[in-house]
Amino acid sequence: MSEGSTRSDDSPQPGFASIQDSSERSRRIQRRVMRVAFAALNTARQGREVLRRLRGGPHVVDFFHQVDDAYSELALQAVAELRERYDVVFRFHLVGQADKLFAPEPEMLAEYARRDCAMIAPHYGLSFPKGANRPNAELVGRVEALLTLLRSDSRFIEVGLEAGRALWAGDLEALEKLSERVPSADAATVREALEAGSRTRAKRRHYSGAMFSYAGEWFWGVDRLHHLERRLIELGASSAGKKKAIRFDRPPLDAGENQNDARLRLEMFPSLRSPYTAMIFDRTVGLAESVNIPLELSPVMPMVMRGVPAPGAKGIYIMTDTLREAKHIGAPFGNMHDPIGSPVLRGFSLWPFARDQGRGAQYLSSFLSAAFAEGRSTGTDEGLRFVVERAGLDWQEAAPFLDREEWRDELEANRQTMYEELGAWGVPSYRLSGSDGEPDLCVWGQDRLWLVAAEIKRRLA
Repeated sequence: MSEGSTRSDDSPQPGFASIQDSSERSRRIQRRVMRVAFAALNTARQGREVLRRLRGGPHVVDFFHQVDDAYSELALQAVAELRERYDVVFRFHLVGQADKLFAPEPEMLAEYARRDCAMIAPHYGLSFPKGANRPNAELVGRVEALLTLLRSDSRFIEVGLEAGRALWAGDLEALEKLSERVPSADAATVREALEAGSRTRAKRRHYSGAMFSYAGEWFWGVDRLHHLERRLIELGASSAGKKKAIRFDRPPLDAGENQNDARLRLEMFPSLRSPYTAMIFDRTVGLAESVNIPLELSPVMPMVMRGVPAPGAKGIYIMTDTLREAKHIGAPFGNMHDPIGSPVLRGFSLWPFARDQGRGAQYLSSFLSAAFAEGRSTGTDEGLRFVVERAGLDWQEAAPFLDREEWRDELEANRQTMYEELGAWGVPSYRLSGSDGEPDLCVWGQDRLWLVAAEIKRRLA
């Protein structure tokens, strides 16, 4: 998952960030607050588990299912297996599309999700049809009507999976046969169910479909189930006789041992104010180097600095999720000095210099580490000098480029390329291309680097 989940073609262009600037004092206060908040996460986990045991209650996982969301389809398939592996009570909620405040371009997100799910499903032992079209609205309504009366029924999974297969195949006949066996709710009841699910989700401070909620913590789709499984295993919630193995563990970052023979090229679209970019940047560089693939860096302006809204609930989830993901892969993260505003602008002003000196990757890595792992100010001359010199560059040579404007056109061109050619809008995004006649692999999110590696391995083999 990337930090962005929206597209806005009419959003303000780079430079809009000035109104989002903060004083250094404000940034230091924010840094301290975030460090305290991160430290409190584990304490909150422990407290909720103590309360559950005192009350003698079961482990309860709430699943928020959006019928026309491809990620929800994969997640529901996973629920069927999780129910057999863990002593967990699943509660089901139906939800509709996210509010446009969180997803101003839902059609673009839905299209990407269908393509993405078809790529990742086989790696998780799940299924999703390649080339699936947008589900017919009438069929979506039929599936919602079938599931509304089953939210508290164990048949929700069985019916949901059968209905999902028919929905994504566009099989009206199969849905009609299912409707003969399963009662359907009327339109008013369906509407009430969707509104109730959305209210519950909002009350718990989330906004998306395909979400699992357990004891105050959110897990997005199949991609975050390994975190949930580890937590359940740690709490002793594995079913009797079941091995303590992660069913939906993330596939390994394995590009194989074959070296690139000039066929493949990897392009990364990073940003300087992206938590997800910060945690995965060095791993991306290392992956490319391990198989001798040229890595082209095409930085873009942060979405929030282009005027795309970032509501509080979304920001909180992104930061806590990044911390969890970074811990899982052993990447330093969390001691943050937010570079939004002038630090990003000043940082990007030095990008052309660093790139032309052949130290572009080192410069971005140094900046991201300073801002997100070391709590350093990257907006002052002193902070930028540290970033520059650690990247192996000369500060006196870099200084004349500081606060220049030439970089803006380049970043805007990168943004347009990311949107129009990759069909992506958040960072980090990746494009793997080659001269072998196969289509480019275009993916979005730090949690797709493993897919890039798997495709590299396949093509080089």
